[in-house]
Amino acid sequence: MRAVSEPGSDIVVGPTYAEHRHWLRYQEYFPSGLSFDGDLDRGPDGEPAALPTGDGLPVESWWSWRGRRVHLDRFPRPNAPAKLIALHGIGGYGRMLMPYGRLPALADLEFLAPDLPGFGLTASGLRQVTYDGWLRCVTDLVAAERRTDERPIVLMGVGSAGRLAYDVAARAGTDGSVAGVVATGLADARREDVRRMLATTPELGRWAGLLGLLPGSVPLPLPPAWAPVRWLVNIAAMSNHAQFAHAIWADPLGGGNWMSLGFLRSFLVSAPAVEPEDYAGPPVLLAHPAEDRWTPPRLSREFFDRLGAAGRFASLHGAGHLPTEESGLADLDRALRDYVDELGLA
Repeated sequence: MRAVSEPGSDIVVGPTYAEHRHWLRYQEYFPSGLSFDGDLDRGPDGEPAALPTGDGLPVESWWSWRGRRVHLDRFPRPNAPAKLIALHGIGGYGRMLMPYGRLPALADLEFLAPDLPGFGLTASGLRQVTYDGWLRCVTDLVAAERRTDERPIVLMGVGSAGRLAYDVAARAGTDGSVAGVVATGLADARREDVRRMLATTPELGRWAGLLGLLPGSVPLPLPPAWAPVRWLVNIAAMSNHAQFAHAIWADPLGGGNWMSLGFLRSFLVSAPAVEPEDYAGPPVLLAHPAEDRWTPPRLSREFFDRLGAAGRFASLHGAGHLPTEESGLADLDRALRDYVDELGLA
């Protein structure tokens, strides 16, 4: 099974999530109304042996972007008044976020989740991946979607992608290309206390601060220049369900993927596109998991509070970093519904 690109882009093909099925392991941790339907038969290695039998799987496509193939998952809703683009952070990929597209508050919006370069099925050109590359990729994806039709676009950054969604909107400013920003985290990785939480150990977090001080032209001093994501970032804190976190840890497209220290460095040193006091984009909804052990709410609030009147806040009670808990998802659904109504996109 191969997926082709959407109309209007170069014709490209690539693997699909029918071939890479580790993502099916995540479904049991989402409430039944959000997970994909069907029984998950597993092989002797524990890997799901068959796709769900129900309807409603995402439509897969490939977008040709600056010489790379970027995988896209989509719930196409052509009559929807707006689109929401969900962005994953380090250790994630688009297919992991598709259950959020089934939240009742988003049922009337088209839902799109890319695999950003270096993660998921978008794995080409890894040596050139930087945080700025992610920023350009999402900015160009917004522009490409706007060329397809002029429906408003809301960005939702999950976890460490909250800053990414903010940065894209901050660069766009008041040009109208981004109608709203939702983030489940806004921690500033330039801060040492944030780096210590992100890293697998506080000691590595302190070392990462030294890495961030290196000029871009200075070769990385310590081998290896590549390491599994799970060696560098605290995958165990991505979920408060230990088995879910372990599934991410073992995922060759997610926490078990390899990441260059160059990407890590670029993520650590990137200043906001606009400091929050000078932000002139659409309102920012910070819907933060209350029990986030990776980036606790206080770390995001230090950035968010500087937004002033541009900020909206909701606490997701009982939820961990990647929210799957029913109480937190109910809070997220209410916050999204209110936010979409405020933007006039309902």
